[in-house]
Amino acid sequence: MLFNSYSFIFIFLPIVLVGYFVVGRIGARAPVIWLALASLVFYSFSNWPFVALLLGSIAFNYLVGWLLISRRLRAGPRFAVLTLGVTGDLLTLGIFKYAGFLVANFNAVFSTSIAVNILLPVGISFYTFTQIAFLVDAYRGKVAHYALPQYALFVTYFPHLIAGPILHHSDMIPQFESAESKRPNPHLILCGLIIFGIGLFKKTGLADGIQPLVALAFNQAAPSFDQAWIGALAYTFQLYFDFSGYSDMAIGISLMFGIFLPLNFNSPYKAASIIDFWRRWHMTLSQFLRDYLYIPLGGNRHGSVLRYVNLMITMLLGGLWHGAAWTFVAWGALHGLYLCINHAWINYGPPIPARLARPAGVVAVLLTFLAVVVAWVFFRADSLASALSVLSDMADPARIVFGHTEMVQAALIAIYAAIAWFAPNTQAIMGYDHKNRSVGENFSAWRARPVLLYGGAAAFAFGVLGIQQHSEFIYFRF
Repeated sequence: MLFNSYSFIFIFLPIVLVGYFVVGRIGARAPVIWLALASLVFYSFSNWPFVALLLGSIAFNYLVGWLLISRRLRAGPRFAVLTLGVTGDLLTLGIFKYAGFLVANFNAVFSTSIAVNILLPVGISFYTFTQIAFLVDAYRGKVAHYALPQYALFVTYFPHLIAGPILHHSDMIPQFESAESKRPNPHLILCGLIIFGIGLFKKTGLADGIQPLVALAFNQAAPSFDQAWIGALAYTFQLYFDFSGYSDMAIGISLMFGIFLPLNFNSPYKAASIIDFWRRWHMTLSQFLRDYLYIPLGGNRHGSVLRYVNLMITMLLGGLWHGAAWTFVAWGALHGLYLCINHAWINYGPPIPARLARPAGVVAVLLTFLAVVVAWVFFRADSLASALSVLSDMADPARIVFGHTEMVQAALIAIYAAIAWFAPNTQAIMGYDHKNRSVGENFSAWRARPVLLYGGAAAFAFGVLGIQQHSEFIYFRF
């Protein structure tokens, strides 16, 4: 089931929301169980063969976590239990997500014809990483004992289950246990509806609206210089508004239940460096990779050379997390290289004179954006050869068409760029503060409140009108 579908907006969400607050009158645990069951129903609509896998993953990790939290094991057995849990999670992820990739490469190297056809369970990357973080923290002694219903909801919570954000137990489970979140809050419901409407419009109006232009670069045998750039930039903004829209919709849905999700998207194309970009793009994945991979590898504690090695390893694995293909490996490698260059510039580059700070900042934003666009070509392409071909066309100004059609398309790209660079993002408009659990604090006193209400209603209406028959979010495939 998709957030951008009539069945979700007008049937599933209202039933689940009303039911949540009705059963909340029964007791503290009933709404948790209701929401966990609703999340399983949500997942089963398009992934029913893998519900058993999801439930098995929850049971396995809860048991391993219980052993780490409640049993007084010595250091050796504790580490063995952690190793068993993480290995089990990674093995499951590896079989379902990477077995076909490994076999295909084995066939290519050894000229064999082994056939492996394994369907990818939607959301497996997200709920696997969520639970690995839980186990590692349990091993470190940073986790209290949680009841099974709360833990099950933490993993299956439907606003995040399919495409993130990657949740952290210390942030979410206390909210699920809170009595306050089980009582309807009109203010949070209103803010949630507005944020959901903005996200829906980003998806159906903006991301889906520019999607046809992507074919200019990626579905043509020999695009011209301008067509290649238009297609690459179209995908750059399609992915931006697709992911931004999903992130807004997830936050908006969750707010209706009185639950604050962490930010996962913060105007990444406004970043003035690749380091800044990764603090703004897929923020919860960046935090996971930093806390559970980069720092355990040694981070920057053992000198510059090992720091760069750790950055490359982290980003290569981050690329593989997105998909089992060499294009994602190349995308991760590029971002790893970008980060190494960025850190080297900080350490060894010349200081920027104060009088040049402003123009240097503009150049930094444009250079960062250009680097990101080049990397997105690998992210979108079907193969390394296809990606290199598109980049070759983007670097060949000798072949330019730029007729009337291309001019209109370029103007559309410029409008999207202006929105991404100059418009305030949703959390700025709504005053969404995940850390302090607040949103729309100045709503009642704000003179422009009617404008925001009408604007939110219009965004929701246009978003609903823009719903196509079946338009998945790009991150669903990961």
